[in-house]
Amino acid sequence: MSEPYRLLEQFAETFRRGRYLHRNSQLGNRIADCLFEDLYALRAEGRFRMDVDACRSVLNPKGSSPGLRARRGDGSFGTVVPGRMPSKRTGFLVPTGPTASVDIGAEVKILAKAMIKQIDRVISDLCRQSGHFRTKSPHAVTVGIVGLNHADFAVSYEGGRSYPTGEYGPHPIAEAPEAERRLRDSAEPCYDEFLILPFKATNVDPYPFEWVEPDRLRDAYGSMLVRLLGRYERR
Repeated sequence: MSEPYRLLEQFAETFRRGRYLHRNSQLGNRIADCLFEDLYALRAEGRFRMDVDACRSVLNPKGSSPGLRARRGDGSFGTVVPGRMPSKRTGFLVPTGPTASVDIGAEVKILAKAMIKQIDRVISDLCRQSGHFRTKSPHAVTVGIVGLNHADFAVSYEGGRSYPTGEYGPHPIAEAPEAERRLRDSAEPCYDEFLILPFKATNVDPYPFEWVEPDRLRDAYGSMLVRLLGRYERR
């Protein structure tokens, strides 16, 4: 059964379709893109949909704004540069194009294994990215999304080698509670909205995937979407 939200479906497919390769920088972009599709689908009326339908606001796939130097995020939605024609993508309703500002900025991270080893870097990256969004637009609404593995066992891959937990570091389930605590304490305050996606994935053929407490997660994500639309309306 497919997920009711595109972002959750895209996240799950990141693990279900084959090996998850953590160095693939495009994975976060693909997941973040679906946030804006979910925002569009959630409410038939309202400022967000009107701005998208009128092509006043678009998703910026390059994450850059003319005249501003700031690191691109995984998802950057804002006012289109005057005179530029937005583009449509197959399978997506939110158009793309260069933006003059960031109205909603999203950053996605995935912690699949070796979580505590990398948690300080991940937190630093998350907080810096929120700052970059606000460098472009001081009133940007910022969204942090972190996938957190709770599997009993997992494998990562580097080139032709595999690194199973147990032999190479603790199992994800042993590290997840501490990783979440640190994320809540240090990364969550950097964002207007912050969501942890708890999941189980071994990253081993046949690539099983499941959510931890899926109903609770869907409720949390859906509620976040409602709040984001409210923030967008009030800007």
